[in-house]
Amino acid sequence: MSVTDMPIKSAPGERSYDDIRAAWRAANLHPLWENAAAHRVRDGGPPPVHWPWKRIRPLVDDAMKVATPAAIERRVLTLTDSAGESGATTTNLTTALQILLPGERARPHRHTMNALRFVIEGRGASTIVDGKDCQMAEGDLVITPGWTWHEHVHRGSAPIIWLDALDAPLHRYLGTDVFEPGPTHDVPEVADDAAYAFANIVPELGGDAPAFSPVFRYPWAAARDAVRAAPKGKDGARRVRYVNPLTGGSTMPLMDCYLMEIDKGSETIRFRTTANAVCLVCEGSGATRVGEDTVSWNAHDVFSLPHGNWITHRANETATLFIVSDRDALRRLDLLKEQYGNAF
Repeated sequence: MSVTDMPIKSAPGERSYDDIRAAWRAANLHPLWENAAAHRVRDGGPPPVHWPWKRIRPLVDDAMKVATPAAIERRVLTLTDSAGESGATTTNLTTALQILLPGERARPHRHTMNALRFVIEGRGASTIVDGKDCQMAEGDLVITPGWTWHEHVHRGSAPIIWLDALDAPLHRYLGTDVFEPGPTHDVPEVADDAAYAFANIVPELGGDAPAFSPVFRYPWAAARDAVRAAPKGKDGARRVRYVNPLTGGSTMPLMDCYLMEIDKGSETIRFRTTANAVCLVCEGSGATRVGEDTVSWNAHDVFSLPHGNWITHRANETATLFIVSDRDALRRLDLLKEQYGNAF
């Protein structure tokens, strides 16, 4: 019998429990003992969601036919967890597919939410971040930190498709989501990326250093070479982190980005974390076990890794995954717990 089914008797002449409950409801009060979620003991986490590229790529073509950035601001298809109620991809993270056709331009705006773009298909477009032109090609990561002006322009000859990721659900929950449309104004001066091109040496910016990475574009060739040269981590995979060159921390305060490579035929040691993540398959094929579910993936597939689940990855052929996570947000709140192979 649940707490909501428990018979509660009223003495003769006193109000019934239903009357008392109605009075609480009218006063915006709710008895904790009737909240089943408050008494739930968690074992594992929410299930993953998988977006196979072979299924969603034709649906992207449909978006090209029916929508234009000139009319709708951005041509975006959000990847939503159908089991959730927030319209997010997973807890604290929203991801989407954004499409730009040759000659199109997505007008400037800015918002408090941090965002990134990881190119899946195509080239020839640019994201302009606080006046800095960041070229976009397959595998490139471009960040647009919170409250930076950004717009997109496509000077290429074929469609370009990229993965958007934002910490919008967290901002909405905290009430800190603010949006401002262009035109741009008060654009800060930013140093050229050449200032950060020397390994282990960065310019001294004094008190003017931003809270996010001053490098907005991370090219695929450099990231690919870095992950191939990395040693194997605790779980048996090679992993590199996209960082702010001034601090060595995450590129943006509330989102972490990684590139992971799994050798052909190998399987990682099981791992779980309180953080949430979304994976994009850059290369290769394989399968990921998330709690009781298995996601079989191929190049360009997207899938979520919700918190609390035991996770293992297996590669049928050498595979590279781009991973965006809320790990840094949980670390800052002292809520990050991670475990390899054993219970928490």
